[in-house]
Amino acid sequence: MTSRFMLIVAAISGFIYVALGAFGAHVLSKTLGVVEMGWIQTGLQYQAFHTLAIFGLAVAMQRRISIWFYWSSVFLALGTVLFSGSLYCLALSHLRLWAYITPVGGVSFLVGWARGLRRARRLPRAGAG
Repeated sequence: MTSRFMLIVAAISGFIYVALGAFGAHVLSKTLGVVEMGWIQTGLQYQAFHTLAIFGLAVAMQRRISIWFYWSSVFLALGTVLFSGSLYCLALSHLRLWAYITPVGGVSFLVGWARGLRRARRLPRAGAG
């Protein structure tokens, strides 16, 4: 998988974010309760932040800064699917099973950020040529 693939993942995630945000504001807000809408909003916030991070990491890979940022972006994408996706499913279905998946997504986020930090610390310092 390449930076192209991760750019596509970021674009799809961004599209879903905007579509679900609009759907939530105009349709779901009329049918879901306050708690459920809170879950949707939390999922959307995390999806927005991590979509931007995935996009930035994919651009870094495209510029050949470090292919190792790929694994960071993979874990962030996985975290988005598991964390945000489980919150969306929980809000829409009320199946408590989804609540057990949410922390797995959170751990995936943490692994993604930790891998990014590890790789960033190994980059050469600016001006150290």
